[in-house]
Amino acid sequence: MLQELRIENFAIIQRLEMQFDRGLVIFTGETGAGKSIILDAIEALVGGKIDTGMVRGGEEKALLEAVFSTNPQVELILQREELQDEPGQVILSREIRKEGRTSSRINGRSVNQSLLKEIGSLLVDIHGQSEHLSLLNNRQHIILLDRFASSDSLMAEYHAEFQQLTGLRKNLASLREQEKDAARMADLLRYQVNEIDAARLKPGEAEDLVAERDRLANAEKLADLGKDALRILDEGEVEAPSVSDLFGQIVRSLSSLARIDSTMLPTLEKAEATAENLAELSRSLQDYLDLIEINPRRLEQMEERLELIKNLSRKYGGSEPAALAFADEARKQLESIEHAGEQIEKLEREERDSLVILSQKAIQLSRQRKKAAEKLSLAVEQQLQDLRMPGAHFTVDFQIRPDPQGILDDSGTPVHFDSTGFDIVEFLIAPNPGEGLKPMARIASGGETSRLMLALKNVLAHADDIPTLIFDEIDQGIGGRVGTTVGQKLWQVARSHQVFCVTHLPQLAAFGDQHFTVRKNIHNERTITETQALHGADRINELALMLGSPGEAGLQSAREILEEADAFFQQARTD
Repeated sequence: MLQELRIENFAIIQRLEMQFDRGLVIFTGETGAGKSIILDAIEALVGGKIDTGMVRGGEEKALLEAVFSTNPQVELILQREELQDEPGQVILSREIRKEGRTSSRINGRSVNQSLLKEIGSLLVDIHGQSEHLSLLNNRQHIILLDRFASSDSLMAEYHAEFQQLTGLRKNLASLREQEKDAARMADLLRYQVNEIDAARLKPGEAEDLVAERDRLANAEKLADLGKDALRILDEGEVEAPSVSDLFGQIVRSLSSLARIDSTMLPTLEKAEATAENLAELSRSLQDYLDLIEINPRRLEQMEERLELIKNLSRKYGGSEPAALAFADEARKQLESIEHAGEQIEKLEREERDSLVILSQKAIQLSRQRKKAAEKLSLAVEQQLQDLRMPGAHFTVDFQIRPDPQGILDDSGTPVHFDSTGFDIVEFLIAPNPGEGLKPMARIASGGETSRLMLALKNVLAHADDIPTLIFDEIDQGIGGRVGTTVGQKLWQVARSHQVFCVTHLPQLAAFGDQHFTVRKNIHNERTITETQALHGADRINELALMLGSPGEAGLQSAREILEEADAFFQQARTD
């Protein structure tokens, strides 16, 4: 439900902050005071269209923000989009700039309007002059009917089977497509597998080859450098002895020294160790020189091998491991193609079985829906009678669409089906006697639309899980007596929903759990909208003003209206 609303520089509203409770929230006030502007702000916050002309004159931007308690559907979307902050609560906000740019946020993070609208449609349903008319969306009718019919478990079984069939058909389509060009595809896969297998690729082989190639390419230089180092170490120059000879002299001198002065024994040991290291270094250099090979043919072979690995890697994924993985996947595809016929036959049998099960469950769903539709029609027509729409007729229309590839209906005819079954459901209404039944979206009168919505909402209160409902102009064209009935209906809906209603009828306003008056005042030569929560004497005065009689007689009438509403509350709570 809507908990808090903040509006700044929106139309004639300079700054407004409101807190709301559960139940029926009533807005009253003179025409043009700004009641509908408050509803426009809520609509904008749940993804509705925005007119940048709504930015208050002289200001650069308007700011709108609302705090809602959430429901499980909204929580799932917030988790999906990684937008969840405090569980059970969501903050929606919009900024409207004078030059035309707008921005939307959910829990402080920028989002696009489509996501804002997706979440908003699960939080608020606006009835009146708005586009947020979920009951005028034909796709919603079958969902609402199923909830009214308590078809959840059967619908879940049907949907699970439908998902299985969808998966089967996807696999079948893929196999049939493969079968069409099986020979060409098999030849291509065999060629790819053979090409990779013939190369006998090994992960990391290219790196080893590059290192060996570099040694072969520089073999002469490496040999010369190695020989120079070995000559200086072991042979020396014409005029200078070798490093090994010189260090030998050092060891002999230290040995003589240590025989005289034993404290030099550690130094002698270090010298002897160094001499041994020099000998080891000499052996390592000799071994290295023995390995150096000047072999142009081997170098050419390595270049050819590296080029082969490079080409295969480029063709099959960018590296030796990727090429090997490609070959493994190609083998699986080849095996799949070679056994496609058997797999197709198996899947076709499963498809036929699934269609039979779907047909049975869809028939059960359809029968359950038609029984529920009769009850729904009677209940809605009774509600419309109470709302002074005598002779109004409501029905649920069922249609099917033939489809040779579909499932069988209860007459054995193959018909089109989708994730909801084979029924095409639409709510039809004839608002006045003598008029034919028409789709709800073609009802011209705003008052009739709102009353029909109220009738449906009352009947479908437990089936509709949108928590906050807004009714604008619901009292259009009705009088005080009907206003009392409308107030009773709204109050009943508000036991399971939060309901906002703008009204000019005191008989309707008396049923509010919260009552706000909206006034237009002048401050510093600027028009601003202000609201006041009404209680006690203030509320009685407001109802008297709505009756057009602010004197004692009007005040007494207002008290009687409230007493009548209180009597209704007490009776309803005991029933």
